[in-house]
Amino acid sequence: MQSSISTVSPLRQRMVEDMRMRTLAPKTQAAYIRAVRKFAKFLGHSPDTATDEDLRRFQLDMVDKGTSPITLNATVVALNFLFTVTLGRPEAMAKMQSVRVPRKLPVVLSKEEVTRLLGCVSHIKHQTALSVAYGTGLRVSEVVGLKTSDIDSQRMTLRVQQGKGRKDRYAMLSPVLLERLRVWWRVARAQGKMLDGGWLFPGMDPLDALTTRQLNRAIHDAAIMADIDKRVSMHTLRHSFATHLLEQKVDIRVIQVLLGHERLDTTAQYVQVATADHHCRRPQTSGGRGRRDAGAAHMGLGAHAPPSCARHRPGRRTLVGWQALGVVQAWVLLISTGALTPVSAPLPGGARGSTSSGQVAVLR
Repeated sequence: MQSSISTVSPLRQRMVEDMRMRTLAPKTQAAYIRAVRKFAKFLGHSPDTATDEDLRRFQLDMVDKGTSPITLNATVVALNFLFTVTLGRPEAMAKMQSVRVPRKLPVVLSKEEVTRLLGCVSHIKHQTALSVAYGTGLRVSEVVGLKTSDIDSQRMTLRVQQGKGRKDRYAMLSPVLLERLRVWWRVARAQGKMLDGGWLFPGMDPLDALTTRQLNRAIHDAAIMADIDKRVSMHTLRHSFATHLLEQKVDIRVIQVLLGHERLDTTAQYVQVATADHHCRRPQTSGGRGRRDAGAAHMGLGAHAPPSCARHRPGRRTLVGWQALGVVQAWVLLISTGALTPVSAPLPGGARGSTSSGQVAVLR
């Protein structure tokens, strides 16, 4: 019986080592290898002897096949790494050019659509994860990467460790969202699915985190059930979070910090999709506090559909200043429990979560 042994070419091994030396992310390394493999298949031989004309023909072939601009640019970056770093031939890239990516406006859900969407998620774990994505504006990869120790109920923040760009930051945490997390924690602990200091959203095996694919599948199913005629993804919740804050007059630089954007230009795209909400008249108040409270953002995490006008909804809302990352001043939204009804989920069989000393205190 013969066993087939896959051999790695010296060129690929050298490129892998170069990427590892620069501590590129695993997904980035896989994308680079995939692009080089595609180029080698086009050539029919090893790319180490490719000329600048070969690279030019390869890009023309991708354009003729309808390759998206994002994929084109990612391929150019990968091949630039191969020829500039690994092969030491930067001149070979002279005829390859990055292309302009069309600027598309993000898909944004209304607050009523967000409420319907979350209400159509059947599994409490998925519903809580989607609520976190909308209530904090985290990326899907950051949601599945949360651990129970990342929740700070004293400062009402969520710690995002090594998010995009390998940067730590803090996200805002509302009382309603904290209560939802506590409900999910008690259910998961009663079912033995959440370990001490483990993943906030574990997978089938508690040692593994929930995957981004599972959350994307859950939100697609929920969008169909909610009869939302839009292209909805996990990133849509992030877009909606930023747009709803901007519509409630939250400073765009604050939103930039909450989203973890490095450039303000990236956050500024939401200005084009935000609505002014002119149909809501300012409530009759005698002081500045009422006007400030009326402008607070509604996060749409309640069990019932919100009224048509957020400013006429009962309950106290205040924007409280806090120090994001200890340097930049931002705002954290505190929603009173009277304004939005938290979702309560009964524990299976009337069981209660364990009260061992190893529990995370903020989720009790």
